[in-house]
Amino acid sequence: MSIVEKIGMKEAAERIKKAQKITFLTGAGVSTPSGIPDYRSLKGIYQGHEQPEYLLSHEAMVQEPEKFYQFVQQLYHPDAQPNVIHKVIAGLEKEKAVWLVTQNIDGLHEKAGSKNRINFHGSLYSCSCRKCGCPVPWTSYVVSDRHEDCGGQIRPNIVLYGEGFQEKVLEDAVSAVEQAETIVIVGTSFQVHPFCDLLAYKQPQAEIIVVNQTPISLFEPYAFVEADGVNVFQQIEEIKE
Repeated sequence: MSIVEKIGMKEAAERIKKAQKITFLTGAGVSTPSGIPDYRSLKGIYQGHEQPEYLLSHEAMVQEPEKFYQFVQQLYHPDAQPNVIHKVIAGLEKEKAVWLVTQNIDGLHEKAGSKNRINFHGSLYSCSCRKCGCPVPWTSYVVSDRHEDCGGQIRPNIVLYGEGFQEKVLEDAVSAVEQAETIVIVGTSFQVHPFCDLLAYKQPQAEIIVVNQTPISLFEPYAFVEADGVNVFQQIEEIKE
């Protein structure tokens, strides 16, 4: 069982603001306030599908490209804008040593200006042709999954079920966790491997703060604020140095 220290929003905001070497680990709950559905909630994109993981798998992309493409198209929300969580994380990067490792593939952390960012599962807004290997604009992909130059299948550069991770992505994520004095987990159930395994690389003395609507299960003690991340990060924004 996790050893959980429950703290209020104000204290969480103050601890995060005071920390000097922070690594944020973020999930789908960070982007829901921007209008992007999560995956597994009652309003999530998996609802109504019998095998949603299959539809986001390498196997589906190869064996049933039309089904795969139809499912992936609904993941795009190009008009969505960063909310206060994305903006505060990007802003803190200008003040202190901040790294961000995100499960999200929606590009909002990038839009907000986070530079020290590791897109752990890739990005929908980076696409390439499986036949010729050329990069393809995402704007072309949402119109057709066929590359007009060679007829090959276009894919978003995201990690699908059944695919491995690039070594550099794993190394960068581990490094981001290793250097942190404070690790802030935001908007994720923290159950997807290998993302949730990153904590194995934290420094023994590093503090973990979890900002989430529900508790998560960790093998490490953590401070937990049960709240909408928007409210916590608004408080961080309001704290004056």
